[in-house]
Amino acid sequence: MRYLSVIASLFLAITAPATAQETGLVSLETGEASRGWEGVGRLDINGSGFCTAALIEENLILTAAHCVYGRNGRLLPADSFLFNAGLRGGRAEASRGVARLVAHPDFVYTGNTSQADGVAMDIAVLELDRPIRLTRVQPFAVTTDPRRGDEIGIVSYGRERANAASLQEVCSVMGRQNGVVIMTCDVEPGSSGAPVFTLQDGQPQIVSVVSAMSTLGDQDVSLGTSLNEPLQTLLAHFASIGPAKPGGTQRLIQIGQRNDTGAKFVRPAGNN
Repeated sequence: MRYLSVIASLFLAITAPATAQETGLVSLETGEASRGWEGVGRLDINGSGFCTAALIEENLILTAAHCVYGRNGRLLPADSFLFNAGLRGGRAEASRGVARLVAHPDFVYTGNTSQADGVAMDIAVLELDRPIRLTRVQPFAVTTDPRRGDEIGIVSYGRERANAASLQEVCSVMGRQNGVVIMTCDVEPGSSGAPVFTLQDGQPQIVSVVSAMSTLGDQDVSLGTSLNEPLQTLLAHFASIGPAKPGGTQRLIQIGQRNDTGAKFVRPAGNN
């Protein structure tokens, strides 16, 4: 997880605190608690670190671009990664290697700190070496960007909670500017790449990907990528490169298509 060097002008439009009745992180340690969220997984990197990623097709995961770079500023080899879908208690619903990875073509890796324009392009897709075709591990749909004041949720792994994902059912969008979504969601190292969800017809759909931690005044905030145009650009770039395996095919997801994973948010009393 990177720490953003805050640019004051980015936050000039944010003057009011979030008003949602926010919830804390809940560890998804049981089969019942994690039901429907198995498409979120821990993305292990060279066996020494990890990010969070989410399944968006049976053979495609979405994460933060900075997760796929080494300290030398170059893309890591695909065989550096292992995606553990629905990992809890040391066991994954499915584990897959990575056949190839593609970062947003306009993303520039700058190490452990970043500027706002880097956050705006901080997404990557990784093609799995084998599709995940399990009824209990379903891809998530991707929808349009959240707006200021929207209630969102996040499922992530973290440095202090590496063995099971945690769900924060309700956090808030504080603002959106220059392709960056500013949120109140609770993140820590390891949460990079975590999917941010909103409800569409009662089902969670991905609206952002966690990029960095920052502060706004005396408040800790999380920053995510605004997915609409950047994700379309990334997927078009991914498709232009061609399939990783001979005879393979490319299928682009569509923003706003519905995937029913069975995952549900349980709203606290008083929130609609």
